[in-house]
Amino acid sequence: MSDNDKVNTGHHIEDKELIKNARKPVGELGHQILDRMNKSHESMAQWGVTHFEVKEDSKILDIGCGGGRNIERFAEQISDNGRVVGLDYSEVSVEKSTKLNQEAIDRGIVNVLQGSVSDMPFYDETFDIVTGFETIYFWPDFINDLKEVNRVLKHDGLVFFCNEAVYREGEMEKYDDLVELLDMKIYSEDVLRQSLEETGFKDFQAFINDENDWICITARKI
Repeated sequence: MSDNDKVNTGHHIEDKELIKNARKPVGELGHQILDRMNKSHESMAQWGVTHFEVKEDSKILDIGCGGGRNIERFAEQISDNGRVVGLDYSEVSVEKSTKLNQEAIDRGIVNVLQGSVSDMPFYDETFDIVTGFETIYFWPDFINDLKEVNRVLKHDGLVFFCNEAVYREGEMEKYDDLVELLDMKIYSEDVLRQSLEETGFKDFQAFINDENDWICITARKI
């Protein structure tokens, strides 16, 4: 494989065709990257979810559900009075998440749907919690999409995002190749705060894991 087939992700040198599927998994490489994400994002996700509480009857929406590991995690924390819905615009992701969570789907506590964050197929004020792991980089219109998240959240509902990359002035060159390859946006804590406050959220909190460059944030619907 030549150097032209490789990309620096900021942490590793990877196969470009595989990493292209991080944005919208398709085909066999899509399956491969989702299997990998379910494993490689696990320690970040475990750290992230310590920053909010899931109740037995929580109604949770996971946007950009990918391989479905976070759906599985939340499904283990709720009773039959709760519900977890996964949403992804990748057919492969929906297929993968459905397969992983088939038992909980059969129980009636999980649904997985194909769709876009920009126009979600849910009624107003449906969910207690909306989560997004490693996904907001790819949202087409961040402000509009946050308004859509706000719409489907109940009053005082929680939004939670967790990312493996946080924008820091003067430290972003390592992500240049990845940003160009995936047409992604890496947000700073300040931009996340301003964007959420602008779209009807309060009580913004950011948690940063310096060792790994992870960031997770929480905010509540006004």
